[in-house]
Amino acid sequence: MVIEITAFYAALLVAVLIFLTTRIGVKRAKTRISILDGGDRQVAVEMRRHGNFVEHVPLLILLMAIVEVNGGNQVFLHVVGSALVICRIAHPIGLHYDHVQTPLRMIGSVGTSLITGALGFMALWQGINAI
Repeated sequence: MVIEITAFYAALLVAVLIFLTTRIGVKRAKTRISILDGGDRQVAVEMRRHGNFVEHVPLLILLMAIVEVNGGNQVFLHVVGSALVICRIAHPIGLHYDHVQTPLRMIGSVGTSLITGALGFMALWQGINAI
């Protein structure tokens, strides 16, 4: 089965990942900090921007694919996929060392949590209905 919707949003999220990976790589090259953050706050921020992305997005792409393969509603998948891309762009922009609650960080974190719950619930619902 082809998972076109998930593939589209996964590709968009790969672009975000490449951007975040490049930022931390460039920062490490400039500061000559190979591992950890070396006490540099900006390196720590870039690490968390990248780390938070890789902590959440792989599972969400997998959940999207599961829901799509199981015949999930296309509108639901597009809404969730679009929201995920927006949230995963908003979060790193809003993540700062000295500001805990910025609007973009909140949109990113709360939105990602809601998306995780929605996809998890949908996968569970599909699984129960398949039994």
